[in-house]
Amino acid sequence: MIGTPLLSFPPLAEGLLLKRYKRFLADVELVSGEIVTAHCANTGPMTGVLHPGGRVRLRHAPSPKRKLAWTWEQAEAPSAQGGFCWVGINTALANGVIRAAIEAGLLKQELGPIAAIRPEVTYGSNRRSRIDLFLTPEAKAPDTRTIYLEVKNTTWSENSLALFPDTVTERGQKHLKELIGVLPESRAVLVPCLTRPDVDTFAPGDSADPHYGELFRQAIAEGVEVLPCCFGFHRDHITWEGLRPIAKLQR
Repeated sequence: MIGTPLLSFPPLAEGLLLKRYKRFLADVELVSGEIVTAHCANTGPMTGVLHPGGRVRLRHAPSPKRKLAWTWEQAEAPSAQGGFCWVGINTALANGVIRAAIEAGLLKQELGPIAAIRPEVTYGSNRRSRIDLFLTPEAKAPDTRTIYLEVKNTTWSENSLALFPDTVTERGQKHLKELIGVLPESRAVLVPCLTRPDVDTFAPGDSADPHYGELFRQAIAEGVEVLPCCFGFHRDHITWEGLRPIAKLQR
């Protein structure tokens, strides 16, 4: 059901973004006035969601194994519906969010009943790639082929259109080719993880990476399934906001 809480966590700390630098670092002034440096897992340009002076949310998880105790999780950005909305910017979270959606049965109609999920399984040419999620259907599933599922964290939007990628991504291009390569013996599924609730359609980011757009169209033509999944991000939980259709693609 739309709006159903999918994942819960301790309340995130809020503050104002001062600057993001060296790709992996962000300085944030917490509501207490303390200035902290947080890890930024999103290495891309963060088009449309990187707003110095804007509100952000951080996770505090000190550990001897971590260089930084803080992680940047969410950013407030202008909403297509007016006002602002919270956007999940931690790319490391996307796989877990999609896995939770599958385990909750939210994609059962599209994927069929799933018996097992394995992360980071090697595949592709010379087995040099790792698929985000490898799904084994139940024996009673209508289609018992194994499923190779690739997740792409998607934060960029133009009005209510979600777009991926927001920069040239040779890695993303490679993943599309690898997904095509598992067909038809297995199913290949690309899941844009739309981490903002104000979008209602999805399309490849042709202006940022025209070659990715070409490969995206080829992948669909050859049988790769695309399931844009939308989520809402809150201070202490993430909600399921449903599937979004692919916009009509121009060639």
